Amino acid sequence: MSRKKRILVIGGSAAGPKAAAKARRIDNDAEVVILQKDPDLSMASCGYPYYVGGYFDDRNMLLSTPTGVTRDPKFYLNAKDIDARTNTEVTSIDRDNKTVSFRNLLTKETGELAYDKLIIATGATPRMPPVPGVELDGITTLQSMQDADFLRKVRDEKCIKKAVVIGGGLIGIETCEALQLAGIELTVIELLPQLLTFLDWELAKLVETHVKSKNVNVITGNGIAEFLGENGKLSGVKLANGTELPCELAIVAIGVIPNVRLARNASLTIGETGGIEVNEFMQTSDPDIYAVGDCVEVLNRLTGKKVLAPYGDLANLQGRVAGENAASQNIVTFPGTFQTGICKIFDFAAGSTGLSESVAKKLGYEDIITVINASPDKPGFMEGMLLVTKLIAERNTGKILGAQCVGPGNVSKQIAQWAMAIQGGLTVEDLVNSDLPYAPPFSLAIDHFIATAHIMQNKMKGRLNGISSMQVHEKLKDNGNSFFLDVRGPDEYEEMRLGIGETLIPLGALRSRLGELPEDKAKEIICFCKISLRGYEAAIVLEANGWKNVKVMEGGIMAWPYPREK
Repeated sequence: MSRKKRILVIGGSAAGPKAAAKARRIDNDAEVVILQKDPDLSMASCGYPYYVGGYFDDRNMLLSTPTGVTRDPKFYLNAKDIDARTNTEVTSIDRDNKTVSFRNLLTKETGELAYDKLIIATGATPRMPPVPGVELDGITTLQSMQDADFLRKVRDEKCIKKAVVIGGGLIGIETCEALQLAGIELTVIELLPQLLTFLDWELAKLVETHVKSKNVNVITGNGIAEFLGENGKLSGVKLANGTELPCELAIVAIGVIPNVRLARNASLTIGETGGIEVNEFMQTSDPDIYAVGDCVEVLNRLTGKKVLAPYGDLANLQGRVAGENAASQNIVTFPGTFQTGICKIFDFAAGSTGLSESVAKKLGYEDIITVINASPDKPGFMEGMLLVTKLIAERNTGKILGAQCVGPGNVSKQIAQWAMAIQGGLTVEDLVNSDLPYAPPFSLAIDHFIATAHIMQNKMKGRLNGISSMQVHEKLKDNGNSFFLDVRGPDEYEEMRLGIGETLIPLGALRSRLGELPEDKAKEIICFCKISLRGYEAAIVLEANGWKNVKVMEGGIMAWPYPREK
């Protein structure tokens, strides 16, 4: 009797178990084995900050199926006939003999397993700053279940008064919220000039303002020079500019590095990004070895370049592809990523898909056009919440290149729609009459998504002469060369205003008060309101009355990323 085909999976977090489960569904006779270094399996690592923050208390929920069954070795054996071995570290891969060597971390026993097909899902390891004191007690990451357990204990015991989060990316910001909910005095330190670098600066600044409103100190453009300690324990951090901040806890969240040690030692090809090189079948340079998840590099579907995309959803999709191919033939593919992502920031959200304006320019996209739309996600009578979206497109073709959205409204819905528009290669003209579901509890009659396309269409056709808030801010240095026109009502103006020397003329009174505008019809007039819908209408009025240089500040006051007068 011939030996059953053996599919061996190294790694048991997200991509590995998905690959094993898919392989089992495709080939019910194969022997499927998972070797997992950690004591847990199939961890919902993106849920760690919410466990730390107290959104739920049962640790097993991070390890459970949608129906609440814990995914442990017994579950994999009984439900899927998969041999899942935890606390088992793979130490080497012998490609010539098609075996792997392993060590049980509890019993110290060693052994070898042969494979017919091998799937590497070794994930990534956290980056640590190369500065003195990094070994002090009180410095952690949020990469593993053990990290989550430690920070949850910190939260529950309420023994920490001050903490710093090093890194203003997805994990850093989500961890910030989790610890702030525990009453810890927090400072976020980001080396770059902004938080959340997948956003352009003006949207990232709105996020920063929101984070600060939650009593979190934010320091950008500064890095860690040294961790300070007493008796082996963290007591503070020293910044690159010499500032010292006392703290008892530091969470390092400055990114991850693909864990390619096994692959490199087995002489598999490593890509220029540092991830394992794979083809569309998730196959490595060895045809019998596949690799998936945070340890691989994948194709950016817009640019055609290889990128690192350590996202939990992509890991699962890649695992599904590799599992099917390992169990049969190379018949399914993973096409790559648009690097779509989202994160929760207290009662805000921030998401993006495709290219930001700054990245597009770095990549050599010269003929691009952008707009910003600030408007609610549904009617005011249904408690609509603000969304601020920035859309990036090719000027000549109207092809969508990227979109970003922030705010307390339904950001996820917007980013999902833009991601599918990019995947479909759609243009602005394709989207202006999108047939989306509408009812007041869910959206405006013209959804924020469609309205954004309308604004872009108007701008591309020359009907809207838009100007960004950043460009307006630059014009404040021109000493009166521009006339700023606020067309809101007096009550709105008293409640909130920019304080940039603007003149208030409500839109309803504009036609009767044109004499208060500059006599020089060539003078630049910049119109705005709360979200600049009225600002756009005001610009039309002015142009109809002879003014030649009228612009609309996109997004209005709600998208203004700078301090306001009130």
